[in-house]
Amino acid sequence: MCGIAGLIGFKGDAAANIRKMNERMLHRGPDDGGVYISEDKSVALGHRRLSIVDLSKNGAQPFVSASGRDVMVYNGEIYNAGTIKKDLEKEILFRSTSDTEVLIEAIEKYGVDKTLTMAKGMFAFAVYDSREKTITLGRDRIGEKPLYYGYVGGAFVFASDVGCIRCIDGFDNGINEDVLDIYFEDGYIPAPYSIYKGIYKLEPGTVLTLDINTLKYRVQTYYSLKDVALKGQQNKFKGSFHEASLELERLLKESIKGQMIADVPLGAFLSAGIDSSTIVSLMQSIAPGKVRTFTIGMEDEKYNEAVYAKEIAHHLGTEHTEIYISDKDARAVVPKLPFMFGEPFADSSQIPTYLVSRMTRNHVTVSLSGDGGDELFCGYNSYASVSRVWNKIKKIPYPLRRAASWALLAGMGDDITGNESKAERYLKAKYLGARSPYELHKFEHETDPLIGKIALKKSALSYKCIDLPASFLGEVNHETMLMDMLLYHPDDILVKVDRTAMAVSLETRVPMLDRDVVDFAFSLPIQYLRDDSAGKKILRDVLYRYVPGEMMERPKKGFSIPVRKWLKSGELRDWAEALLSKEKIRAMGILDADVVERIWTDFTERGIYRIQIWYILMFLQWYEDEYRRDN
Repeated sequence: MCGIAGLIGFKGDAAANIRKMNERMLHRGPDDGGVYISEDKSVALGHRRLSIVDLSKNGAQPFVSASGRDVMVYNGEIYNAGTIKKDLEKEILFRSTSDTEVLIEAIEKYGVDKTLTMAKGMFAFAVYDSREKTITLGRDRIGEKPLYYGYVGGAFVFASDVGCIRCIDGFDNGINEDVLDIYFEDGYIPAPYSIYKGIYKLEPGTVLTLDINTLKYRVQTYYSLKDVALKGQQNKFKGSFHEASLELERLLKESIKGQMIADVPLGAFLSAGIDSSTIVSLMQSIAPGKVRTFTIGMEDEKYNEAVYAKEIAHHLGTEHTEIYISDKDARAVVPKLPFMFGEPFADSSQIPTYLVSRMTRNHVTVSLSGDGGDELFCGYNSYASVSRVWNKIKKIPYPLRRAASWALLAGMGDDITGNESKAERYLKAKYLGARSPYELHKFEHETDPLIGKIALKKSALSYKCIDLPASFLGEVNHETMLMDMLLYHPDDILVKVDRTAMAVSLETRVPMLDRDVVDFAFSLPIQYLRDDSAGKKILRDVLYRYVPGEMMERPKKGFSIPVRKWLKSGELRDWAEALLSKEKIRAMGILDADVVERIWTDFTERGIYRIQIWYILMFLQWYEDEYRRDN
């Protein structure tokens, strides 16, 4: 796991600026760092290294191919590098045992497209082809590793961390206010957008090719999750549920086996949930010794799963470590978040994720996680209600549904919270107005129209839409899971895990996102994923071969913190009220100070908590600590 950066066509001191970019992402690679400057000074590449495989200098980057033609900076792991290497060894004498060398030599021999078709892993890379005078950027299929790009002045720039781009001399890219409506609805900024004008995120499963002479680029897709899902549902798994369960177990074991390769200590996050428990169970079944497991606990019993995780760890025989956190611990993390994420990000589980990562890094350098289980195996509770409601309203033509929703909303005004009957009518109206099952899924987390007034400038983006035709997969839950895998999972879950773990130089790996596991998951019939009682049916079947069902069948508390409780009093409330100064917000000229004040007053005086409170606070903290700092 590492950090990469680049400056192409920079008119100033490229060497000094690429070193500044490297320094900004020191946490992503504390073990080593390197810089490459082309002879004509048009290309500057930077790299920070967290050594995982081949700890010697032989694996250092930027890495030059054996022929000298290509230079690469790379962040990630290619889990099947050994297989790809076997064919390459017939022609190339390898200088290292690193997957970096395998990747660059494969790209030089086979080309980017064929190499990425072969490669299984998580990655973001840049390859400079000195012969063709091109730079090619690539990102993994699901979006585990980040990569920002765009223009600063007249130069093309890229980096793992948007903060690296911000530190370039002459950076004056202002806030992209068009994305604020999306941010205040969802709490994150989805790819391809970023908080800055002219700076973008490379989307998962795509490559960008830049002509160094013209500084013009094109982006192409090499992997489409939509196509994978459609193919899977058109060619569904035809075996029995038991056969499907055995096949999933085999695929997960293969994935975990590949992801346990490392030259440094390795462990796993363990909550009391199905996903992480499945990963740890299978890890322990194939590991030569005890697997190291790590859990975070809450003093508030409503949020605490540590006691159950400890029981599971004891049953499996892992070497288990846990830590309990308080509101004081959470408050201490808050000032770190703007630097950690580089742009506004407001999934509040970012705090416990950071704390468990920090504890884990004290013991190991690599940790496996159970992320992906909900989105791939129909785990979210909202999926059941989405299916139920959509099947009732889908036959009504959308114009009639929309008209009915507006009729129900008429006369209600903005103040719908705090009144049970009005709130129910509002949600019903939102359901009726839905254009797709995924909108129903999103409505589970929405509050009221007041949220649409936070930002002064209204965006034409509304929220990131993905062209998914009606009945694309023929089943509501499959379509909703696909949308989650295209939006929420890469832009929220994976961002949270990458940034918090890398803040403490911990590499995280996600076995459920293995290409073969994803392909298989989308080939399963819905009855293998969910029944009337619960989701993740097939995943539970795999897990219960290792952990008794009664140990797992308890209400899921989620990996979250009691934000609402902590904001009501103590240090977090003092912090919040200092940020929510009406004078400061008015001076900013971005948010409606009156709306923000009302949202906060509703909470403190009327007990009406909107999740957007945390979104606002995270935006304001980022604005003060990252944006305004140098402006």
